[in-house]
Amino acid sequence: MEKRLSRTDLMFALGFLFLLVVAVGAFFYGVKVGSDKANARHEASIKTANATQVKLSAYSQQDLVSFYHTVFLPYREFMNEWSAARQQWQSDGTADRSAALNALAKRATAKYESAKVGYVSGSSPLLSGAQDSYLKSLKLYASSFSKLAAAANDGTAATLFDKLNADAYYKEALSEQLSAQKQYYEAMLKWGATVNLDIPDAYAIPKVIPNSTWKNLPLLVKNIVSAEYMASNREVYDFMPQDLTARIDQFIQSGQAERMKQHSMGSIADMLTGTDAVRSGDFLSLKSRLYAKQTLPQLPFFYSDNG
Repeated sequence: MEKRLSRTDLMFALGFLFLLVVAVGAFFYGVKVGSDKANARHEASIKTANATQVKLSAYSQQDLVSFYHTVFLPYREFMNEWSAARQQWQSDGTADRSAALNALAKRATAKYESAKVGYVSGSSPLLSGAQDSYLKSLKLYASSFSKLAAAANDGTAATLFDKLNADAYYKEALSEQLSAQKQYYEAMLKWGATVNLDIPDAYAIPKVIPNSTWKNLPLLVKNIVSAEYMASNREVYDFMPQDLTARIDQFIQSGQAERMKQHSMGSIADMLTGTDAVRSGDFLSLKSRLYAKQTLPQLPFFYSDNG
């Protein structure tokens, strides 16, 4: 005779099967959740690695050096010629300023063509922006000089300088030049942050920088502050930001700042530039004494008289 399961046995069997199904389901669910989390962590690590790689590849020393030779140097060569012309006009009242301006306009156009083909990596937007600004500046200088050349011999050199300073093209050329310079030095700071953990990759410049704060800033940060100072004044400077930085540091370390009651970077810079106390090459002459342990990219104007 066939033995039938009691109600209790049946309930026990069904409960066992239910628990088995739940256990198997929980197992596979756990496997899926674990797998998803592992995949998410893997993808996150890949993204982090990619982001790190992009950060390291942007603003490399190679990018900075390439920019120096292909963009900055052609521009600087033009500016050196423009500086030499200004000095000649001030010392020689018989100089042919008209011919000089026409020649400078042609040089600006030639240097524009040279700097235009310089390759700048798309992963370095500050360098791309600097290249654009340098190119705009050269075009604007060419336009300004060409426009004013015909009447350049009328009056004195001071008369011509007044006309230049009032010319919209000239003023915008100077503005673009100083903006490009600041971006180049900001790119150097980005590079510095990748090779020295004590260097930030950006610096928000306060309105006033006390001497005590200035003294503790890395050189690459000081150079950005000097570049910003030059840009805000919108004046023609024959020296580079590092030259201004070096003279400020020398002024503070010598005790002159304290004796003359100059307590901030801005007030010292105003005094030094207002008295023509900063010269091109000041950084190189003071480098070994002031910056022996500072981080710098291998750019010629930090190591030789070039630039």
